[in-house]
Amino acid sequence: MKIAIVSLGCPKNQVDADVFCRALLADGHETVADPAEADAIIVNTCGFIQSAKEEAIENILLACGYKQQNPGLKVIVTGCLAERYKGEIAREMPEVDAVVGIGSNKALPEILRRVCSDGAGQIESYGPKTDMPLGGRRVISTPRHYAYLKIAEGCNNRCHYCAIPLIRGPLRSRPLEDCVAEAKWLAEEGVKELIVVAQDPTAYGEDWGKPGAVCELLDQLNAIEGLRWIRVLYAYPERITDEFIAAMQRNDKVVPYLDLPIQHCNDEILRGMNRRGGRREIEDAIARLRAAIPDLTLRTTLIAGFPGETEEQYSELCDFVRTVEFDRLGCFAYSPEENTVAARMEKQLDEETKQRRADHIMEIQAEISARRQAERVGQTLECVCDGIDEESGMYLLRSKGDCPEIDGCVLTPGDVPLETGVFYNVTVTDSDTYDLYGYVENKVEE
Repeated sequence: MKIAIVSLGCPKNQVDADVFCRALLADGHETVADPAEADAIIVNTCGFIQSAKEEAIENILLACGYKQQNPGLKVIVTGCLAERYKGEIAREMPEVDAVVGIGSNKALPEILRRVCSDGAGQIESYGPKTDMPLGGRRVISTPRHYAYLKIAEGCNNRCHYCAIPLIRGPLRSRPLEDCVAEAKWLAEEGVKELIVVAQDPTAYGEDWGKPGAVCELLDQLNAIEGLRWIRVLYAYPERITDEFIAAMQRNDKVVPYLDLPIQHCNDEILRGMNRRGGRREIEDAIARLRAAIPDLTLRTTLIAGFPGETEEQYSELCDFVRTVEFDRLGCFAYSPEENTVAARMEKQLDEETKQRRADHIMEIQAEISARRQAERVGQTLECVCDGIDEESGMYLLRSKGDCPEIDGCVLTPGDVPLETGVFYNVTVTDSDTYDLYGYVENKVEE
């Protein structure tokens, strides 16, 4: 069959799609980019916050809409939304042929055969969360020079606003040797930038009784031939130990970039969120990181409008953003998620107030970002080429401080041909709020 896979949400979800895509190819199917050409559409959903759920439902309905031109089309829904709302999707969307929880992902080839059987009817399959493959050989859907390595699934942090433990279950760290083996395979496939992801990579190994195992993992990944950059996405402030910082320092392939999702700075709000540390721990982690890694690019995420957040606490957060000056920052209006502790809290704020506060913090950050970007003018940065922007005709490159699909780019003129996946030294001549502009000095020797 011709299968179109629509994968939404985070890189971790994309890894899941890449794993079951390979299983489908091994079963004799092929993939197509255009859903209009497909015999089956698999929508791999995100269900983390309200906006993600709305996007998932929109894509499911869009997929089902293709049945008007192709009545034999099969639509299968999997991913976080399918896992979170067991029964509801099947009941409210009878045009969906199968609803598959994350624990049944590995059964997708068999489920596809079943939905194509005469009189099969709508199929629901929800295996144990622990049955979901954590990784392994897969299709590499990213550009060939970078790929994500998922080192764990689930989370034990139990933040009061977060539905991830409800959807994905408790922390399950992959065996270290499995992570390393997959990383070696990715390097053999031409991957040069490895992006280490999990809900909380700094918690890796805690479920084995071995906290800090991420340090040993970084040591082994650093030794893999062919890899040039290793990027760690997400690190929780309370787990920024001296050992973790030392691991970042001693492993030369680990880029000086860290996403430190702090969510807030006010101690009372942080307690309400069930975060493990307070403002002092956050400031201490940032100070130690910046002292040890002077060229560090620091990114964070914040939540504005958490239940009970006063104007004074919100002002404290604004002042904190101005003082710390993160290189990258995303702020989101609080989204009450079903069956989370925070959704049941009193003093819920109205949507307008929450969005106004989030927007204002992003305005503050825009000024900071523009200033910090301008400080790079005149510098020469090692960058990797991600390809060309067809609209502007300029090449899109990234420095060590730019994560793909999240941060900005370093743009160079298209009149000097560059190769995708190749590293170049780029001298920065101009900047704006999120992007840099420059010209290529030379190719970096492998």
